[in-house]
Amino acid sequence: MSFVISGLPAEEFQPLFGLSDEDLQKCGVIRKTADTKPGFACRITLEDAEPGETVLLLNYESHKTDTPYRSSYAIYVRENASAPQTFTDDLPPVFKGRPIALRIFDKGGNLIGADLDMTGDVSTKIERAFDKPDAAYIHAHNAMHGCFAAEIRRAP
Repeated sequence: MSFVISGLPAEEFQPLFGLSDEDLQKCGVIRKTADTKPGFACRITLEDAEPGETVLLLNYESHKTDTPYRSSYAIYVRENASAPQTFTDDLPPVFKGRPIALRIFDKGGNLIGADLDMTGDVSTKIERAFDKPDAAYIHAHNAMHGCFAAEIRRAP
């Protein structure tokens, strides 16, 4: 089963880029400087920020649904990100070498399954999840910290 993993749209975050730390704080956002790699995974580019690069730490509603599975949590976005990266039948850099939790949803936004990969290669588990005909999309999360990593859909 072919799949697509996409980063978040940069335009959602562009109003925050370049704001002062004080203005960001009013929005509940914190500017940080990456000091390690890996460690600051951008949810737009799906790559880790380089040491010295600035990122924004903010709460993001990743699962906007009127079900009990509505979800939001902290994520990082790079301040210089201009466009989301898309990966077809391939894993983005932020998945590799990290334990990833998969939450499988139906078209109504209800959880119908979950899986966990500790190896850093979740491709097989993604494909197996999409073997279920009622699986509409998958949300990948960093299994250690719980933050949203990316949405996964069947390839057209």
